[in-house]
Parts: sequence; C-alpha cells; structure tokens
Amino acid sequence: MLFVGYLVLGAFAGMLAGLFGIGGGLIIVPVLVLSFHAQGVAPEIITHLALGTSLPTMIFTGFSSLRAHQEAGAVDWGMIRRLGAGMLVGAWLGGMTANLLSASTLNIIIGCFAWTMALQMGLNLRPKAERHMPGPFGTGIAGTVIGWMSALFGIGGGSLTVPYLTWNSVPMRNAVAASAACSMPIALAGSLSYLYAGWGDADLPEWSVGFIYLPALLGIVLTSTQFARLGARLAHRMSPRRLKQAFALLMLLVGAKFMLFS
Repeated sequence: MLFVGYLVLGAFAGMLAGLFGIGGGLIIVPVLVLSFHAQGVAPEIITHLALGTSLPTMIFTGFSSLRAHQEAGAVDWGMIRRLGAGMLVGAWLGGMTANLLSASTLNIIIGCFAWTMALQMGLNLRPKAERHMPGPFGTGIAGTVIGWMSALFGIGGGSLTVPYLTWNSVPMRNAVAASAACSMPIALAGSLSYLYAGWGDADLPEWSVGFIYLPALLGIVLTSTQFARLGARLAHRMSPRRLKQAFALLMLLVGAKFMLFS
C-alpha cells in the first residue's frame, strides 16, 4: 500500500513539475518527510533520506525533458559543458554539507528557500538581462554554487539555473533547455554524495542504499515522467498569472511545513 502512495506522489510531483516548470524536488521532499515520519524512520535522518531520495528521480525527468528540448534545437551544449563541470563538483559538496547539518537545521534552510521561491513567483521578481555570460572560469564558479545549493535543497536546479541564465541575457527558451540538461549532473553527483554520506548508517530503513530509499525512488520515477507531460499541456491552458499565484501558495505551504518540523 505504501508503494501505491509513492506512485501517487510521483504523479503529483510530475504534474506540478510540468505545470510550474520546476523539478519535483520541492514537492517530493516534504511529502517524503511526512511518509518517513509515518514509517517510524529515525528523526535524525528523515530529512537527509528525503533529500537523497529526491535527487535521483530528477535524472530521469531531466533526461525526458532534455530530449524534447534537443528535438526543438534549443540546447547550447558548449554552455552546458561549462556549467555542468562546476555543477558536478558543487552537487557533491552540497550532499556532503547536508550530512554535516542536523535535520532541524536542514528543515529551516529548506523552509526559507521555499518562502524565497514563493516571494519570487508571487511578486514576479525576475532579474533583468543586464549582462552577458562570463568566461569559462566564471561560468564554472556559477555552476559550482548552483550545484551546491541544489543538492543541499534536494532540487534539480531549475529554480536557480533559469534566473541566472536569463540575467546573463540567455533567451528563455535556451535557459529552460540548459536547465533541463544541467539537472542531470546535479542529480547524479548529488545522489552519489548522499549515497556515500549515508552508507552504513545504523538508522537506515530496509531497502535503503545510503540516504536513498529505493521503494520511494522506484514508485516516483514510474509515474513522474509521464505526468510531467500532462502538467506541461495543462500549463498552456491556464493563465500565467494564476499559475504563479498557485505556485507561490504551494511554496508558502511547503516552507511552513518544514519550519514546523524544524
């Protein structure tokens, strides 16, 4: 019965990811936290286990999205290589950083990030295209910071990558495509770091590999990629203003949930 719940979570996360153009991490992580609480997982590792399980789901959703963008000719592989190298390093460091923090500290950090996202979307705060992409070194540093924050928050990085690229005068179409591509190195390196950090932890539930809970991962992946397409179709039928308001409300609730568990 619990596995059915993970299938439903994957469908819900995929739908919202398609609607709002984000990875499902900000949806998956809080629901997994609630699920692990109900399962009786040790409180000290619940948030770490939720973050570690969320990241590998984005390898699959990112690949599915990237294929569509590649077919549309929107992928700038040169820019992605420069960003992706830094993101690999940053995502690994993000997972290691999370392992050094207590569950309550992580909850506060993620809650604040969710509220920041709510304000950004609710008030339509977007950086203006005032500059151009830096050189390889600067792009690599930016990728490292984005990767670090993404792994720490258990997200694919779209909510950070797209604003950064548009600020650097990258067209939105190419920024979204780059975000889809870059979510995979973030998810891969972040997943490996959570796997390594949690390896051998005595409090892990059965069927865990490090801080990755395999039944939840499988259930989410089976449905999220399919429902993301449905969500994307629905997004084109809804007004952008209502989409932003709904997303802002969702992030306010997610942030409040994490603060309550801190």
